[in-house]
Amino acid sequence: MKHVSTCSILLTTALSAHALAQDSQQQFEDVAAAAFESAIKDYDIPGLIVGVTHGGQHSFYQTGLASREDQWPVTPDTLFELGSISKIFNVTLAAVAEERGKLSLDTPVATYLPSLQGSPAGELTLMDLATHHSGGLPLQVPDEVKDVDQLVGWIGDWQPPEPGARSYSNISIGLLGHITADAMGMSYADALQTDLFPALGLTNTWIDVPANAVGAYAFGYDRKTNAPIRVTPGVLDDEAYGVKSSARDMLKLLDVELGNGDATSEIREAVSRTQIGQFQTRLFTQAMIWEAYPWPVEAERLAEGNGYDFILKPQAMNEVNGVSYKDVILNKTGSTNGFGGYIVMVPGKDLGVVVLANRNYPNEARVRATYDLITRILAE
Repeated sequence: MKHVSTCSILLTTALSAHALAQDSQQQFEDVAAAAFESAIKDYDIPGLIVGVTHGGQHSFYQTGLASREDQWPVTPDTLFELGSISKIFNVTLAAVAEERGKLSLDTPVATYLPSLQGSPAGELTLMDLATHHSGGLPLQVPDEVKDVDQLVGWIGDWQPPEPGARSYSNISIGLLGHITADAMGMSYADALQTDLFPALGLTNTWIDVPANAVGAYAFGYDRKTNAPIRVTPGVLDDEAYGVKSSARDMLKLLDVELGNGDATSEIREAVSRTQIGQFQTRLFTQAMIWEAYPWPVEAERLAEGNGYDFILKPQAMNEVNGVSYKDVILNKTGSTNGFGGYIVMVPGKDLGVVVLANRNYPNEARVRATYDLITRILAE
């Protein structure tokens, strides 16, 4: 009888598992490459990374350069500007502050900014700020406004052109971040970098990129000139669109959002709070920044809801009293002048995807490519 040593069996098993893991990774890379090939080509995207968490397993597909000038390749640890995906951290911080008794999301803005007492903006609640329920606040801070005090003065004279409407606005979410940080007794950047990011297990996510991480910070590329650029400072920029992060860290975030990963009960409660639907629009349910569609959903509906025509025009919305859904897909796009990102999750499938690129290419292209990837993954 031929004897096989235990060591030989263990080695063979380990090699087989390694081969299967390599096959699985190669299969994922092939699927992701096929899904994003057209977008990369059509919009001349310098560098792009796709991160997927599925059943707690992480996979990455990266292609291209973080800097064309220096020929730095994109990696899972490359820092990208998140743009409005940053707003997810803003509302999570507000939910944490509520957990700690520092504020109440159902309280009017004027409670925290007394100079707005008696104004339409002062009557909005913090939850209104977290869900774009402002009635017509513009997307951007007016050019003549140079600081927060001037912004508060400006908004005190503002009259809502379409009361009750959803209006996607950096002003409303920026004010929420400002109020939250003030209630916590620190700057917004400190609240994220010393409190929230560590609580979420993030080690390479920043408002202010430190010197030892600058070498991993990608350059964005202007759509018109192809010049390398970074985000332009502005009033409440940290709160509205100022976070920089990597695909590896964003998968850690998605794990917590999906109920996995390591997190305290405080963080889990806060994250759950942000995912509860508050208002219904024609296309999706508006949670705290997250936008929830029924799953499965048609690609066209998802693309329309993320399209600029829908985002940049006030939309009718009706309160749905804190509805939570099981079978949904939640998403959020984000852009700066040089970067374009997309984050999405399907909780019922324990699936999350983040796509980061150093080109601000159309939201619809990001959505369609990611939808294609999700359907391919779930079909396997």
